[in-house]
Amino acid sequence: MYSHPQRLSTKATKDLRSQAGRWLRELRENCGLSQRQLAAKIGAEYYTFISQLETGRGRIPPDRYLTWAAALEVDPQEFVRTLMSYYDPVTYEILFKTKAVKGKSSPKRVAGASSSSRK
Repeated sequence: MYSHPQRLSTKATKDLRSQAGRWLRELRENCGLSQRQLAAKIGAEYYTFISQLETGRGRIPPDRYLTWAAALEVDPQEFVRTLMSYYDPVTYEILFKTKAVKGKSSPKRVAGASSSSRK
């Protein structure tokens, strides 16, 4: 049976979203940002949006991927590739000929990003 990867209808999809949320929280914490600070950096009206994503109750809209990567000071291609492994594992496997791996490491920091600019 076909299952649309963007719907939260299956346990596997819910599990992947939860893993994505934990990964996003790890990236945010590595930058020393609170949920409010990250929300401000990405232009989110409410910081609760960050909380929802970190608990697996949503997805980052694709048109916002670059903004998120910049805010989290990570390489955009690695950021999007990792998100795809959680949000759309079927496409990820086709494109990269490998299954998504649990317990991913964080993407590389963008050159020139400094921790001194973090609060």
